[in-house]
Amino acid sequence: MHLPDGIVPLNQALIYWIITLIIMSLFFYKFSKDENKGKRIVSMAIFSVFTITVTSLSIPSPFGVPIHFFLIPLVAILLGPLSSNIVSFLSLLMQALLLNMGGITILGANFIVMGLILSFATFGFYRLFEDINKKFAIFASTLIGIMAATFGQIVILLISGAMNFDSLLATLLPFYLFISIIEGFSNVIIISAIERIKPEIMEINKI
Repeated sequence: MHLPDGIVPLNQALIYWIITLIIMSLFFYKFSKDENKGKRIVSMAIFSVFTITVTSLSIPSPFGVPIHFFLIPLVAILLGPLSSNIVSFLSLLMQALLLNMGGITILGANFIVMGLILSFATFGFYRLFEDINKKFAIFASTLIGIMAATFGQIVILLISGAMNFDSLLATLLPFYLFISIIEGFSNVIIISAIERIKPEIMEINKI
């Protein structure tokens, strides 16, 4: 889902960067007030490294395009949307600088899609469905979060004029629906294992 440099006009990319900087300033300010920020920094550092590593792996898919998992839905469910946004920003920055994934000028737009939208959509729907069934909540929120991010990316591409609506629906929606289903099931397995092996992680105050 990484948009590359140049696909969005520079003036639009600058607007996304400004929005991102404002959002991240607010998030870091709120994070600085967290009483458990010491433990949370360790958790976010671990998940940032994990996210950078796993999302850099390419997995073959039946669509002919390699799959890159997001992991941000997992972080949002475990640590909360504020923490997952910070992890997302740090991961996107390192991926752009070290792995040539995405880019610097487009990083603001990528963060809005894979940080802001993905984190809050996942966490919001997880909380909505949690009382119904926890495993269903994990799967459904992951799927909805990724699809919400997909629509966010579609909107950015439409505004940029890079592609038309029909082409975007025909290419992006089936591909990311496929990924969201796989990642949804994976998150159910991972979180179920964490609850058995390291249940204290599930007890971290989510912010």
